[in-house]
This record gives sequence, structure tokens and C-alpha cells, in this order.
Amino acid sequence: METISKYIKESYVEFVQRATWPSWMSLQRSTIVVIVGSLVFALAIFVMDKVITQVLDFIYTLFA
Repeated sequence: METISKYIKESYVEFVQRATWPSWMSLQRSTIVVIVGSLVFALAIFVMDKVITQVLDFIYTLFA
């Protein structure tokens, strides 16, 4: 039980005193980068899906 309490105490000290946190501006910039990247990725997948759908529809009409 002593090792668990020691681990929790050391984890708390590291979390409060030794961890470095990003500034508010840095956090906002990183959030914007993640949102823009996610939108670009979603758009790329959407375009690929539409292209594949059109190609397969064309192939199916040829052999139907």
C-alpha cells in the first residue's frame, strides 16, 4: 500500500510542479491547426469517395 501512495504523491508533484503547460495563444493555434487539418482530411476522403462511386457506377452501367 505504501508504494501506491508514494506513486500517487510523486505523480501529483510531477503534474503540478514539473509539467510545462502551453500558453493560451499556443493552445488556440494548435486547436485551429487540428480543426483545419481535420476538415482537409474529411474533404479529401469525401472527394475520393465521390470519385470511386462515379467510377464504379460507370463500370456497372457498362456491364449491366
